[in-house]
Amino acid sequence: MARQGSGAMLASGGLGFPPQNLARVVVWEWLNEHGRWRPYSAAVCHHIENVLKEDARGSVVLGQVDVQLAPYVIDLQSMHQFRQDTGTMRPVRRNFYDPSSAPGKGIVWEWENDNSSWTPYDMDICITIQNAYEKQHPWLDLSSLGFCYLIYFSSMSQMNRQTQRKRRLRRRMDLAYPLTMGSIPKSQSWPVGTSTGTPCSCPQCLLVNSTRAASNAILASQRRKLYPGAVRQSSTFAGAALWPAGTGTAAVAGGTAKGEGLRVPGGAFASSQSVPGGAPLPGLNDLNQPGTQRGAGLGARATVPPGVPALPVKNLNGTGPVHPALAGMMGILMCAAGLPVCLTRAPKPILHPPPVSKSDIKPVPGVNGICRKTKKKHLKKSKTPEDVVRRYIQKVKNPPDEDCTICMERLVTSSGYEGVLSQRGIKPELVGKLGKCGHMYHLLCLLAMYNNGNKDGSLQCPTCKAIYGEKTGTQPPGKMEFHLIPHSLPGYTDSKTIRIVYDIPTGIQGPEHPNPGKKFTARGFPRHCYLPDNEKGRKVLKLLIVAWDRRLIFTIGTSNTTGESDTVVWNEIHHKTEFGSNLTGHGYPDPNYLDNVLAELLAQGVSEATLKD
Repeated sequence: MARQGSGAMLASGGLGFPPQNLARVVVWEWLNEHGRWRPYSAAVCHHIENVLKEDARGSVVLGQVDVQLAPYVIDLQSMHQFRQDTGTMRPVRRNFYDPSSAPGKGIVWEWENDNSSWTPYDMDICITIQNAYEKQHPWLDLSSLGFCYLIYFSSMSQMNRQTQRKRRLRRRMDLAYPLTMGSIPKSQSWPVGTSTGTPCSCPQCLLVNSTRAASNAILASQRRKLYPGAVRQSSTFAGAALWPAGTGTAAVAGGTAKGEGLRVPGGAFASSQSVPGGAPLPGLNDLNQPGTQRGAGLGARATVPPGVPALPVKNLNGTGPVHPALAGMMGILMCAAGLPVCLTRAPKPILHPPPVSKSDIKPVPGVNGICRKTKKKHLKKSKTPEDVVRRYIQKVKNPPDEDCTICMERLVTSSGYEGVLSQRGIKPELVGKLGKCGHMYHLLCLLAMYNNGNKDGSLQCPTCKAIYGEKTGTQPPGKMEFHLIPHSLPGYTDSKTIRIVYDIPTGIQGPEHPNPGKKFTARGFPRHCYLPDNEKGRKVLKLLIVAWDRRLIFTIGTSNTTGESDTVVWNEIHHKTEFGSNLTGHGYPDPNYLDNVLAELLAQGVSEATLKD
């Protein structure tokens, strides 16, 4: 197996920038929601480097070089990428590699994703693959880099060692990444006073630098707990330290994780902090520190002085009291003004229960079976649309002079669908009244509404949402499992827990979906959900099983979280996916949840009366 090339493990001199008269390839990278550093393209990196030469404290508008990145701006002073339309902020770093490595040659390795488009590998992986390719190795095992994949060069494929799933990969030539020589100019290494690394002694820089050192020490201590023996140094700038994935992140790094607050220390920390063994804390010039360099022994813990004010930014995913864009801009403005941004650790959500053995998993009392499957929908062809509409309405001979809320024409005039939709036996001026709720519409309008819907033999009043018949949805085929586990939910300490597991694979959209014949994705499956094992919890489970059978739990649409279209999304019936906490709003304790989900099920036509049928 090929080892990682020298371009991924560079020794640095001084504060982390390249030694004098030694060329290095510069790659700018951003931190995604999984804690992975993703490289910008070579063209974008050239653009960032050009702006950096002009103004090391300025901003880089990425849309000037890549139209797909139009919403994004990089703030060079805080070393964060800012999305202008949502306020989401992500850390960025400036990384160095050997000129003979893949980025120096303009070689990009990519894998084919579920959308049949190509995604570049992380730069360290790209370099490793290229090294093995150049040495003519027949295959490459990526487990040493923390990935359970095998690369086969003969078939140009990647295989998951656990699932045996294969994906295509390709090697393509692109623009080479920019080169840099020796140490960077003074203007690019703010707030360092000289190119030799002597810190500036002005009060503002002393305050910023000391706070940055304290933040990095807290970060190093936390990482040491999670990754003993191998700690990746922070590559952020201006004190914005990064938390590993799943442990929370800075309040100024919003959108992908949760921060607990922004603190503005009233006094500076000691400006020369060290760790046991004399190992210095990460250098002040983190803008130029190779992100792939590993360090050990960074275990010092710095404390925040008492009486430090904290802004109530609970998180930056839109559920806290401060809007993400406001919180993100606050972080940028504080850095620009020379104020330190001191980070606090966010609590970690408890998404799953402790491990449970198979012998401890039991059926839910009073509920038949442990699994339900749904198949492709079979449309009911016994009734025509006209028969369905006539079944639920009563004709009105003398309609009132008011609007039909479907076509917005007066009920005493013809339907707005006259000439657009024509059906035998249904005249455009005919008006009908729905039996249960009494709302009135043109018959032709109700027919148009039915034809535009799921055509499942049911009608739903557009005014009061009353359902006539049995409503079904457009949920793709999948499997629902449910069982009892011997653990308690917060707020239900006297009860065991009902665990529901939904699993829906990717597939092709049917005629009832937004884009028939097109592939849809299914992200995050299997999805685990939780209910208390009490009388009301079991009732909710029974109704959820009915909703599953009617294909009402999920649908295909656009994700509110990622913005991805043609993907499986929840369908207005909320579930609790956080087992032991409620940091995301999708967990316990929540005393009103069971009543709320019963109301949501009722709105879909799934009621307790259904269980008696």
